[in-house]
Amino acid sequence: MDVREQLLQAAVKVYSTAGTRGATTRRIAQEAGVNEVTLFRHFGSKEVLLRDAVQTIYDRSVLTRLPAVPTDPEAELTEWCRRHYEFLIRIRSMLRTSMAEVAEHPEHVAEACKLPIRVADELHAYILRLRARGLARGHWNARAAAALLMSALFGDATHRDIMAERFPYPERDAVRHYVDLFVSAIGAVRTRRRRPSARTPRQA
Repeated sequence: MDVREQLLQAAVKVYSTAGTRGATTRRIAQEAGVNEVTLFRHFGSKEVLLRDAVQTIYDRSVLTRLPAVPTDPEAELTEWCRRHYEFLIRIRSMLRTSMAEVAEHPEHVAEACKLPIRVADELHAYILRLRARGLARGHWNARAAAALLMSALFGDATHRDIMAERFPYPERDAVRHYVDLFVSAIGAVRTRRRRPSARTPRQA
């Protein structure tokens, strides 16, 4: 790993736990195992380093594509949502820090929002393809439907570890529950036998 990469990874780690103010150049340099002179030689300032570090996380993420020709909405959405959900869990500390600093450092949130916008557009286009192929029925807004599913995944991934009582079902079952509700809500055709839902402590 080269020095620049070490600094980027160190910046993400320190920023995620300490925020912008706590992520001092000295602390980041120590985490990376280099001196501050090296940090400034590569990035010029803390602001540039943090911007590049946050941007790198999203630039390197691989946006999983949904099928151009849908055939099995439940299976396709389950796999797609699972990958997105796992990514959100991996970066949830950074997401929470960015949200907490939205007023003071909107530039970090601007970077963080680029990927969710791309993800939302991918899901929206897929939902439209489902409807066009007759694999989803009913009167609903495709953008609202996409926002509904994404919000469920985001809320679970970023809050499950601190608000466990809100999520009485295991993490491994979360995506299945959300997709099950979603495909029912949009009237999606189920091409395989529906599995019984796992019991939860309370059934509303």
